[in-house]
Amino acid sequence: MHLAYPAVLAALLFCTGLYGVLARRNAILVLMSVELMLNAVNLNLVAFDVWLSRTAEETLHSGQALTLFTIAIAAAEIGIGLAIVLAVHRNRGTADIDKLRDTAEGHESHPADGSDGSDGSDSDALTAGPADRAGKAEATA
Repeated sequence: MHLAYPAVLAALLFCTGLYGVLARRNAILVLMSVELMLNAVNLNLVAFDVWLSRTAEETLHSGQALTLFTIAIAAAEIGIGLAIVLAVHRNRGTADIDKLRDTAEGHESHPADGSDGSDGSDSDALTAGPADRAGKAEATA
């Protein structure tokens, strides 16, 4: 078999995964697209390993060893990624990536017009201690 066949298939798989990463909003579908891209890389590693082993006298099969390493890393990545997505979904109620960009600040919104009695700046939130932040969280809850 020629090297072009698996290389073209891997390019198509990678482009499909790249489109999925860029176009999807659901975090689980983005993780699946990343896995598709990793599988395209694995296909290239094995195809080039077989192609180079035909020309070399001593074969180390380093492409296949790297493929096994990539599969192990991908399994760990998908396990941790799914755990994060499930935890975020439990807290927020959605897995939409566009709605999750404010995860570090919390999901309450601060109006900038000062209608809540403050001046709209977050400078007091940055200088407040943990006890002040906990008191504010209890007051809003």
